[in-house]
Amino acid sequence: AKETSFNSSTNYVVPSKTTSVTYLVVAGGGGGGSIGGGGGAGGFRNSTPGESSGGGASAEPALTVTAGSTIPVVVGAGGPSVHGGYGTWRPGENSSFGPIVSIGGGGGGDRFAYTKPAHPAGGSQLGQDGGSGGGAGIWYGVGGTGGTNGNGGGLGTANQGFPCAVGGGGASEVGQKGNPNNITGGRGGAGVSSSITGSPVVYADGGGGASGDSTLTAPNNQGGAPGPGGSGGTGYGSGTDTALAATAGTANRGGGGGGGAYGPSGGTSRARGAGGSGFVAVNDPFGNFSASSVWGLRRVFELKKEGDWI
Repeated sequence: AKETSFNSSTNYVVPSKTTSVTYLVVAGGGGGGSIGGGGGAGGFRNSTPGESSGGGASAEPALTVTAGSTIPVVVGAGGPSVHGGYGTWRPGENSSFGPIVSIGGGGGGDRFAYTKPAHPAGGSQLGQDGGSGGGAGIWYGVGGTGGTNGNGGGLGTANQGFPCAVGGGGASEVGQKGNPNNITGGRGGAGVSSSITGSPVVYADGGGGASGDSTLTAPNNQGGAPGPGGSGGTGYGSGTDTALAATAGTANRGGGGGGGAYGPSGGTSRARGAGGSGFVAVNDPFGNFSASSVWGLRRVFELKKEGDWI
């Protein structure tokens, strides 16, 4: 078998003898909210036998392909960390392998309530729907009701990811809520491991949510952690420390970014974490042909010309 990884968008040319391939398609994670929720993980679709897809789903069937054809590969960017004004969400971008599309992670909700046409009153406090849902803004997440997920968190996409509370949703787990007073930000939801590249790697953790008390001091001024796999960003942002910035999701692992600070103006304390970019991998069972016996030069030449000799 031959595994091919893609960290950026390109094309995949199907080898001459290949009729089906397995795949992993991870979308870009959502960016964290401003003084708010962690970004949701990018959608996670996987057809590796014995593994899982996102949202608690089993592995999908292999994809039937045409030998010699060209399949477009799109690797989605993570949601940006730029502010863009309240009411502006920062979703991740979709990733795809031909017809297999994973949905970008939902952007984390902001602290302040500005309405957008597609959302109910509460606007940008609500985490955005996506592959996995973005976390709610700080005040909406404290026992709040309403929103797309009943607590202000965004919804996930079926068979790709989970919804969330304050921490962003992950591919294998709902994002967590902070403590009752929202002093501690919620942890991001867990991602899913895949060994399609040859060794286990966790993708699509949700980002941690920011904490919500501006008077805290170290070590109690940190926000929520990313999902346990570590591919999401840490939520920061409370207390008097101007240097506590949220962190970004890991590149090419589709994790959500951490929620931004509720801290003093200036420095980096109110920065929010960008979502991690997506990833695509393809496993072709007939992509390589290895021989340990004696072969005629003509046959060797034919196999090398077809890309089947290693």
